[in-house]
Amino acid sequence: MSEHILSIIWLTPLIGMFAVMCLPKENKRLIRYVANGFAVLGMLVTIPLIRGFETANADFQFVERIDWIPTIGAQYYLGVDGFGYIMILLTVVIGWLSIWCGWESIQKRVKEYYAFFLFLQAGMLGVFMVLDVFLFYVFWEIMLVPMYFIIGIWGGERRLYAAIKFFLYTLTGSVLMLLSLLTVYFKHIEQFGAASFALEDLMRVAAFSSADLQFWLFWGFFIALAIKVPMFPFHTWLPDAHTEAPTAGSVILAGILLKMGLYGLVRFAMPLFPAGATAEFTVQAIVVLSIVGIVYGALVSLMQKDWKRLVAYSSVSHLGFCTLGLIALNPNGIAGGMLQGVNHGLSTSLLFLAVGIVYDRRHTRAIADYGGLANRMPVYTVLFAVAMFASAGMPGLNGFIGEFTILRGAFEVNIWWAACAALGIVLGAAYLLWLFQRVMLGPITNPRNEDIKDMNLREILVMAPLVAGCFWIGLYPKPCFEILKAPTAKLVERLDPGYFSRNGLENPLDKYAQSKVATLVKE
Repeated sequence: MSEHILSIIWLTPLIGMFAVMCLPKENKRLIRYVANGFAVLGMLVTIPLIRGFETANADFQFVERIDWIPTIGAQYYLGVDGFGYIMILLTVVIGWLSIWCGWESIQKRVKEYYAFFLFLQAGMLGVFMVLDVFLFYVFWEIMLVPMYFIIGIWGGERRLYAAIKFFLYTLTGSVLMLLSLLTVYFKHIEQFGAASFALEDLMRVAAFSSADLQFWLFWGFFIALAIKVPMFPFHTWLPDAHTEAPTAGSVILAGILLKMGLYGLVRFAMPLFPAGATAEFTVQAIVVLSIVGIVYGALVSLMQKDWKRLVAYSSVSHLGFCTLGLIALNPNGIAGGMLQGVNHGLSTSLLFLAVGIVYDRRHTRAIADYGGLANRMPVYTVLFAVAMFASAGMPGLNGFIGEFTILRGAFEVNIWWAACAALGIVLGAAYLLWLFQRVMLGPITNPRNEDIKDMNLREILVMAPLVAGCFWIGLYPKPCFEILKAPTAKLVERLDPGYFSRNGLENPLDKYAQSKVATLVKE
């Protein structure tokens, strides 16, 4: 059974979707129990993955590989390393909590709502475990469908506009990715006389491709991934989608879907086209866009009157840190960028859950309609404060670890990169503290808030795992860095051969190779 664990993981929510669709739509309570049950089961079936990542591992684990469409060389090819592992864990946890948080708020078309969420969960998990580029593209595109309907049916007043904008932006980027994918695919046939979409096969094409060709192919991939991240100036779909989506939709968008862009960079775009990723223009352009996104997102957040929109724009700023770390092309930058993606998933999901809780009670997101909530909602205020400080990067919480590691990686390359990015930390604290002061502190200024109720047990339990994750990574991040160490070193060596020896650093891959040889000799 363990040799098919990856298939079991992504098929579990898909089976849950079919189970929900078979239930009578009138029995909403049963539908909720079944959907949440499969979400919990989806977490439990990931437990066997732990044994593959107890120590840093440079190889893909739990590999499954069979022919799918032999005539074009497409395979059902799955496998995970540290990058995929942390994203799968994040997906099953955030996916479960997003499904659970809609227990009371979703009353119309309940059956379809949970079916779309489970379908979306299966698609996201597939993205983080496929090693066949064609299959990656299939999963990438499939996810557009359920997310479009989640926003378009259960969203706010401008939900159709937001859903269409989200769909068209992502689809446009996907076309560029497809063109790059097909180019490297046919280049492989030309060079080796065989059709294949396997990642390691297509990576060999780089040795026979000019730097100019790699440059354009990388940017074809990069634009599609930058739209999904989203990076400035490809971000304009995000505030609308976040604002109009239901709370669970915003949580899954911020927690998982945006991370697919980061994952696509380290898994496919950068390894496939190393010369394109390390080209001077590429590095400088992505650095500039990242820093502009960090500062711009923070400044625009300061101007927002809708606090859900404020949290949405904060994602542009926080994810600018992630892309800055990745393009530093060194171990600290790449590991910090990926870890900060996880951190953003935890803290921003918390913030969107917090917004959804008061919106369900007051049906308004205007910051001016609140004030003094700490007088009536003390538990809510404490949990919101944790989310706020985690997002602002306070020591002891997860955001600090990711931002510090990214700034260290950026500093190793150029001190001005780190200095400009650090401005975003100050601005981030400003807009979050401003929001907290306006909403939570002082007297109750709106009579309609006099009778507002504090969080119930279910709402506390939904937020508790995310709060625990923020403290765990903030206080003890070592396991995360151990998981990321080997795949990060592997990517750095792919982009810059000899990086570790040239800088007098120990290469984790050498240590892993020695231990592997010792194990084989012992056996």
